[in-house]
Amino acid sequence: MLLSALLSKAKIEYSGADCEVSRVICDSRQAEEGTLFVCITGFASDGHTYARRAYESGCRVFVVEKAVELPDDAIVIMHPNTRVSLAKLAAAYYDFPAEKLAVVGLTGTKGKTTTALMIASILNQNGISAGYIGSNGIEFAGNRYETNNTTPESLDLHYYFDKMVKAGVKVVVLEVSSQALYLDRVYGIKFFVTAFTNLAPDHIGGAEHPTFEHYRDCKKKLFCEYTSEYTIYNAEDVETDYMLTGCPSLLSSFGVEKGDFHASDAKPFMKDGVLGISFTAHMFNQTCDAVLPMPGMFSVANAMCAIAIAFRLNVELKQSVAALAKVYVPGRFEIVQTEMPAVFVIDYAHNGFSLTNALETLKAYSPNRLWCVVGSVGGRTKGRRAELGAVASKYCDMVVLTADNPDFEDTLAICEEMHAAFERDTAYKMFEDRKDAIRYVIENVQKDDIVLFAGKGHENYQLVRGDKLEFNERRIIETFAKETAVELV
Repeated sequence: MLLSALLSKAKIEYSGADCEVSRVICDSRQAEEGTLFVCITGFASDGHTYARRAYESGCRVFVVEKAVELPDDAIVIMHPNTRVSLAKLAAAYYDFPAEKLAVVGLTGTKGKTTTALMIASILNQNGISAGYIGSNGIEFAGNRYETNNTTPESLDLHYYFDKMVKAGVKVVVLEVSSQALYLDRVYGIKFFVTAFTNLAPDHIGGAEHPTFEHYRDCKKKLFCEYTSEYTIYNAEDVETDYMLTGCPSLLSSFGVEKGDFHASDAKPFMKDGVLGISFTAHMFNQTCDAVLPMPGMFSVANAMCAIAIAFRLNVELKQSVAALAKVYVPGRFEIVQTEMPAVFVIDYAHNGFSLTNALETLKAYSPNRLWCVVGSVGGRTKGRRAELGAVASKYCDMVVLTADNPDFEDTLAICEEMHAAFERDTAYKMFEDRKDAIRYVIENVQKDDIVLFAGKGHENYQLVRGDKLEFNERRIIETFAKETAVELV
């Protein structure tokens, strides 16, 4: 594609020399002849400092927001915000694939992943080809890809949107993180439906958000600065009024006890080692009995949000309820089936808000003892450590403190910070190696204990000293449980 044509499609003003552009990039390591390099200023590095490297690799076209020193044959295009220009160029390069999809965007502190995967499952089970992009990766038409961020960079988003369109996908369900809104990753996307799940302090400090207000206001952008035909909101969240002030969409509400889409008569159940919940789903003047193969009132809230969104995509209540009975969300209240007499649950709960919900939910099943295996990530969001320690000690009979992506920090030092925040004298153990922690739990559980393995969820790695080391919590639990069950026979 000619540079002039690409810039014209992207609505970026330009009147200089022309050339062929074969690819748009924002990583200098991908530079070669024919590439257009957009220099992004990040938290850890600045793409402008790598412009010369890209030039030496053959790149001759650069979009910048500040001056760079390059030879005279380089084409340098100045733009006030290169993140915005990257989003515009990515959409134009792939011929605006988001416009060929019904884009569903969800934001909130808790529930995005589960709700998004519920929606995709409902749609696919009802003959509407749907893709998913979020914390659990990218899934569509039998394809699966990993992601580094909940919401990928705009260049990657439009690349996958294009692949979805070519695969016949009609709807994409997108988790929209606060960082994505902060850094213009979804700039220019027209949403068909947006949804607000809930809000609590998270991702504050370090290279994330400076304050809760900044975090909240970044999320608010999805409802007030982006266009969508419909917005689905949580009728029971205290931040809802603020989040929707200025929202021009047609509104529908959901909740556990109130809203246009709500539930009643919720009852937890445990059957064949599976924790679930039954309830009656209400949609305007319709009702339908529902069963979820996952526990907790927050799962009911997620389900009602998914039903509300699916309704806007022409799926009726009974169809949604039938699909939800078969839904499976890896790493989100995922039950690991073993021969052990205890119940093992994997969840991504990694802050005080989500861990409270998870442990309160498990308490409702009256376990013999409630365990929690938990750590906290290194290098960021250090404020989570105290709240995780406090919550775990409050609800559990036994807490096992261990590693959760410690990166360059000392795991035991992180664990000590968590232990210092215990609210009561709860029994605990501390392990530097998470495998050792898992082995200890499995060798010491008793009949009818419930163990929550918190923090890793869907992740299949441990981040240690800058390296991603393979770590599949489900497989490790299954392996140790099999070994221990044999010894018990």
